[in-house]
Amino acid sequence: MPRKPGIYMMRGAKDRVLYVGKSSSLRNRLRSYFSNPKSHTGKTRDLVAAIKDFEYIVTESEQEALLLENSLIKKHQPRFNVRLKDDKTYPYIKVDLSEDFPRVYITRRTANDGSRYFGPFASAGSVRKTLDLLNRLFPYRTCTKTITGTDERPCLEFHIKRCNAPCTGYASKDEYRDVIDQVLMFLDGNTNEVVREIKTAMGDASELLEFERAAALRDRLRAIERVYEGQKVVGMGRENLDAIALATAHDEAWVEIFFVRQGNLVGRDHFIMQGTRDSSRPEIVSQFVQQFYDSASYIPRTVLTQDAVEDAEVLEGWLASRRDGPVSFATPQRGAKRRLVQMVSENAGQGLKQLEIKMLSNETLMQGAVAELEEQLNLPRTPRRIECYDISHIQGTNVVASMSVFIDGKPNTSQYRRFRMKHTQNNDDFASMKEVLERRFKRLAAAEEARAKGEDPDAKSFGEKPDLVLIDGGKGQLSAAQEVMLQMGVIDVPLASIAKKEEEIFLPDSPEPVVLPRNSQALFLVQRARDEAHRFAITYHRNLRSKASTQSALDLVPGIGPKRKRDLVRKFGSVQGVREADSAQLAATPGMTRKLADRIKEYLG
Repeated sequence: MPRKPGIYMMRGAKDRVLYVGKSSSLRNRLRSYFSNPKSHTGKTRDLVAAIKDFEYIVTESEQEALLLENSLIKKHQPRFNVRLKDDKTYPYIKVDLSEDFPRVYITRRTANDGSRYFGPFASAGSVRKTLDLLNRLFPYRTCTKTITGTDERPCLEFHIKRCNAPCTGYASKDEYRDVIDQVLMFLDGNTNEVVREIKTAMGDASELLEFERAAALRDRLRAIERVYEGQKVVGMGRENLDAIALATAHDEAWVEIFFVRQGNLVGRDHFIMQGTRDSSRPEIVSQFVQQFYDSASYIPRTVLTQDAVEDAEVLEGWLASRRDGPVSFATPQRGAKRRLVQMVSENAGQGLKQLEIKMLSNETLMQGAVAELEEQLNLPRTPRRIECYDISHIQGTNVVASMSVFIDGKPNTSQYRRFRMKHTQNNDDFASMKEVLERRFKRLAAAEEARAKGEDPDAKSFGEKPDLVLIDGGKGQLSAAQEVMLQMGVIDVPLASIAKKEEEIFLPDSPEPVVLPRNSQALFLVQRARDEAHRFAITYHRNLRSKASTQSALDLVPGIGPKRKRDLVRKFGSVQGVREADSAQLAATPGMTRKLADRIKEYLG
């Protein structure tokens, strides 16, 4: 191995990326993994045991390695890396400055399009709270209509003082833009500048005897001052900085971040880091800084942290290049900044505590629901894996089915499956259910046979035996399901169906249905499994219907793919033009043959 900076990727079974790391010396770092295992943490021992192969990429510098490491972690989401939870979906606030009357709205994509972006935020809820505050302070439009200034009357938003109604001409383009400029300054933390501008505008309105406008500006000024009352951070002066602290438990960490702009605490947010077991606090902070600021819309001059940051010098250089100015980390030991970091740390601890309580509560509920279902349905074992099936169609068209999977009472969406009927194309739910279960349990039988031979079944969701199969329907659907399972020799998988009307649960060979209490957690679990299967089937069915509705007659001709279809329509103008052309004209089209031309005439008539 070279003694050069770079990144390395540890790979496990099926070539899956287990871990991505960086180092200033690849030889030294990789050697450490394969040295005395007694010096490893439990997490590293588990990683090394799973490694089947590794690869590396040499880079010019540690900073280049950092960038590459970050992009690969986001791409592969390796389970042994410390990583932001669902970082690909973090929302932003967008102000589209290309519009004459810009809107302020939520987005999950950023682009170099001249718009201003603020974020990322931890959740859509965080953004909506901020947008609600902004709209109470600044009357910008939230509608998507085209603004002409000629509308007869404004909407309710104007009357509740949440829009200055440019649609009716009550606010000119310049007046509306002033409001947007104040929104931008507010989001940037320049509250003093916003206050100064509003006071100036209020004075001008008073001099022009526009007392109603002056009163509206006064109310806005008071609202802003109330928001920032007590928000000044004592001893911060007019500094711009972020303060980061964390609390850890098990395999997750709660990272709290406070945003201080111009000496004011303008916002705060929290993020969950996964894969933190046996990771040091400096490593967790370092990974958070890498992944958060890689997509952050603003990077301050100073970042305060509760703990020292791993690879601080490399990270400072990278952040400086993104900010176009110096960036430094500081771990304050005394004074106002120390008190600020302690406050952030306290909030991180409280946040993690609340998260654990919530998770424990949900875990307890789910365990109770599963145990209750086992008892009420008299199942031979705890239904850890529940599969629910549903059929969807409209008047027998595009018949599809779905399988939802719940493990330990929680939906496992990665194991959901959908089916397009191969042999049943009419309005026969019983036949459709038979086909679905036959296909599902054939896959299970194949997986079990492969395992018996010592082979990898590679059947994913279908390779796992369910502890309970649920059918959406009544006694008829249950009988159809029971028949196919008996034919296939599947006698050790419990079966039940749930009827929608009375939410009754039917069991094979039982004349009376099981009626669970309306407030039963077991009933909620069964209903959710049924609703998830129904939702998944309906979504698939709609997609197929939408696809079918866009087909033309040419799509039905064997041998005519998208390219030939496009060439024919371009030459003859439309499908009707293709229909009216003779075989010789069709055959003269590039990519066509006389045989295909005759086939088109046969199908189109």
